[in-house]
Amino acid sequence: MTIATSLKTTGSSVCPSRRDIAELLAPLEKIAAGSPNLVANHEAAFEVGGVRYKLPRYLFVGPRGGDTPIRIGIFAGIHGDEPEGVHALIQFIRLLESHPELATGYYLSFYPLCNPTGFEDGMRHSRSGKDLNREFWRDSAEPEVRLLQAELQSRSFQGIISLHTDDTSNGFYGFAHGATLTKSLIQPALAAAEKFLPRDERPVIDGFNARNGIIRDGYDGILSAPPKIRPRPFEIILETPSAPPEYLKELAFVVALQTILAEYQKFIAYAPNL
Repeated sequence: MTIATSLKTTGSSVCPSRRDIAELLAPLEKIAAGSPNLVANHEAAFEVGGVRYKLPRYLFVGPRGGDTPIRIGIFAGIHGDEPEGVHALIQFIRLLESHPELATGYYLSFYPLCNPTGFEDGMRHSRSGKDLNREFWRDSAEPEVRLLQAELQSRSFQGIISLHTDDTSNGFYGFAHGATLTKSLIQPALAAAEKFLPRDERPVIDGFNARNGIIRDGYDGILSAPPKIRPRPFEIILETPSAPPEYLKELAFVVALQTILAEYQKFIAYAPNL
């Protein structure tokens, strides 16, 4: 079965009136319970209105591929009304579980639900009313942001990838920040996604200058590496349009993620010869 066929038959249909976190994460919990590769960690938690919420993290340990594993953090659901990225991460982890060789040499930290209350409510903001993706590295009091910042500081990621949905766009595009090789990773990722969704070719996207679907600027306060960290990791934000069918959006995200990992593997293998 091809990846496309597999996702089309298992793709998630999102109902805005239903936001059950336990049901959402059940497939990952089932995989982690019996997998030699996937480890679930839900120790990070916070309370809202007397209700305890967990900030789930899943670590996928790929087959050994070198002396030091490559640490990548992949994030979704920072906006609660953008479930496409959340479901795409679940599908991507399923793919890796079936084909762990795709993650050779990697320690992949997945954060599929960065805004649990927003997801539960079907709202962009968290239940506090804040856009969490404008709160990072601004001495925010938001518990989700503080927990994620602690992860970003302690994990020393070499790459950070975030998944988003844009209801103002008709095509797939991305933001590229950080390490100089970032553009070399996002270009093939967008080309891979283009097999399933058109690329946003507009010269101005979301208010920023863009070229071939790539934006080099960005908003302040977004989920990103600590400001003073050196060397800078590569940082990529992938954006899907909201209108296409769910399975196509998931496919576009999954093949883009797979492509980024493959291209970075090539870079690491080539780097000693530079």
